[in-house]
Amino acid sequence: MLKYWDEIDAFKTQLKLSEGKPEFTFYDGPPFATGMPHYGHIAAGTIKDVVTRYATMKGHHVPRRFGWDCHGLPIEYEIDKIHKITSSVEREAIGVKQYNEWCREIVMRFSKDWRTVIGRFGRWVDFDNDYKTMDKEYMESVWYTFGKMYEKGLVYKSLKIMPYSTGCNTPLSNSEAGSNYKDVSDPAVIVTFPIIGDKDGTCLIAWTTTPWTLPSNMATAVNPKLDYCKWVDLDKDRTYISMKERMKYTLK
Repeated sequence: MLKYWDEIDAFKTQLKLSEGKPEFTFYDGPPFATGMPHYGHIAAGTIKDVVTRYATMKGHHVPRRFGWDCHGLPIEYEIDKIHKITSSVEREAIGVKQYNEWCREIVMRFSKDWRTVIGRFGRWVDFDNDYKTMDKEYMESVWYTFGKMYEKGLVYKSLKIMPYSTGCNTPLSNSEAGSNYKDVSDPAVIVTFPIIGDKDGTCLIAWTTTPWTLPSNMATAVNPKLDYCKWVDLDKDRTYISMKERMKYTLK
């Protein structure tokens, strides 16, 4: 089927047949070309293909320009790996001009593979007349649009908690934050709080992953709605109190 579409130049023929009809403007994504397409790209691309084909069948002319995201962390991360850059101080020493030039050199390195993969699942999209976010015309249009939004009072400043990369000094998307998720052992300590006036010398047990806060602790608290157990450590001849639900962990 793909071979037949190539022989009759199906996509461009369809665009010619719909010339002069009301235009349905569609700009792709855009994805980064510094890596191969993954499931997320293909799933989203399928939906985009359905939308644009439907618009065409409804009587629109739909030029479907593919786009490339040339800015941001994925490209900078690749450059840092290639040149073994580990800090913002090193980037500043290299200089913005040289660093940007390195980024431009790799930004389209997987573009041919994208053409192949996108074509393989039958999506019609214009790769020849693509756009890149690093094009000056594109950047100027974005700033122009942002300026208009600002003039209309649609831009505001607020606060939001975001995953953050201390190495890159930048916020991360959820997918970036989850891409290297792993279980790690966190430093933790168990401390005792003697109960003043208790004839057995009973202590409350507390567990914390922030031991640096302990010097400022003056007391600990208990919850009247929870159950606690009083037990004896025969090896140390000490009596302790800990939460019933945590006993199986406490006794480990």
